[in-house]
Amino acid sequence: MKHKNSHLLVGYWSRLREGREVPDQTEIDPRAIKRLLPYVFILDAENPSRPIYRLAGTALCERFGFEMKGTGFLSHWEAHSGVALGSLLQQALWLKQPVCLTSIGATADCGMVELETILLPIKFGESGPTRFLGMIQVLSDVTLLRGRPIAFQRLAASQIVREDEPQPLSNNMPPPPPPPVYRPHPKAPHLRLVISQDRPAPMHFEVEDMLDRMFQVFGPQQVTS
Repeated sequence: MKHKNSHLLVGYWSRLREGREVPDQTEIDPRAIKRLLPYVFILDAENPSRPIYRLAGTALCERFGFEMKGTGFLSHWEAHSGVALGSLLQQALWLKQPVCLTSIGATADCGMVELETILLPIKFGESGPTRFLGMIQVLSDVTLLRGRPIAFQRLAASQIVREDEPQPLSNNMPPPPPPPVYRPHPKAPHLRLVISQDRPAPMHFEVEDMLDRMFQVFGPQQVTS
């Protein structure tokens, strides 16, 4: 994780657990994360291949240019990333551990930024975890968007965030890249990061020219977390 707010939200989630595997959604106190609320969302992932926004902060709705509540989480991701994300969400729920996503967000006129999304498993009621407390933060210069909404995202990397010794991930996941240089924020909780997925394989679709421009602006050293 790169953004200090991601560390803060993971720390809050960890404190809510109080030794349990995951906290319940009803235990989340908006006052405790008041400063983060504009960027926070609740994701219903009972069907991990079709997750739905249950709540979304005002800053996120402005960033993506529409009211996100009730819409599909994967609707603003390109197709290959959407397939990978369905698997990642299912894995994070099974492990009961947070997942951190690094992506490239692009406007319709090719303004591009690097984004960090943190997803923290939570339960709702008596069943196991089927939802995520999430947050999206811009890592690069937001002025590159030129005030335009983000039209779509492409997944660049993912991490399972752990506070104990890592467990092996599923064998069908791609081999991880070399570990990143990680400098924790001085006020952030102590966390252990484990890379769980490399960037997706190259693809060809109708906005391929836009993706070419992405990787000219954000080289491998920037989009790999």
